[in-house]
Amino acid sequence: MISILLACCVVLALVYALSRHLTLKPGKAQNVLEYAVDFTNGIVRSSISGETSRTLGLWGFTLFMFIIIANLQGLFLHIDISGVTYVKSPTSDPVITMTLSLMTLTLAQFLGIRQLGYKGHFENYLKPFVFFLPINLFEEFTNFLTLGLRLFGNILSGEMLLGIIIGMSHGGAVMWIVSFILELVWTGFSVFIGCIQAYVFVTLSSVYISRKLELED
Repeated sequence: MISILLACCVVLALVYALSRHLTLKPGKAQNVLEYAVDFTNGIVRSSISGETSRTLGLWGFTLFMFIIIANLQGLFLHIDISGVTYVKSPTSDPVITMTLSLMTLTLAQFLGIRQLGYKGHFENYLKPFVFFLPINLFEEFTNFLTLGLRLFGNILSGEMLLGIIIGMSHGGAVMWIVSFILELVWTGFSVFIGCIQAYVFVTLSSVYISRKLELED
């Protein structure tokens, strides 16, 4: 809970700092914010067309910002006291990533019903043939699992390996130097992975939602 609240506060503080002085001639901070908004809008528009893509722009931006901060948080701030972890990357917890996956699933179902109506939305589960219903339902479940577990697995494995590298530093001066170099390299790589996973999650979420907005043949 502390990790989630901290990630939310960091996102709020970052966006507030970048948007404090909005002008027609943007400065560096406003340019960064506008680039982030354009980037996430591009992700959403690449999968979802029409008015829905414009209404989901804020959703895409918020989701991307939270996930990227949550992915990187544990790399730079990890608080462990007496074996109890108080602060880490929230996305290294499967409960958090599966909750984000469930939110995407729920939003997709809601938008599908709003776009196609109850009849059109649920008829998609009977295509191409009625007996495909169990397969289509199972696909929904696997999409839910893979969306959340992919993010969880990548972030958890990165933090575990970083912990192993840090533990190597207790093996003497030579091992301390080796572990320090490895830690710098792996931290840089983990930052890259954290950013990529945020992009992948928002992209796959957008694709999943777009599939619920169209009638299948």
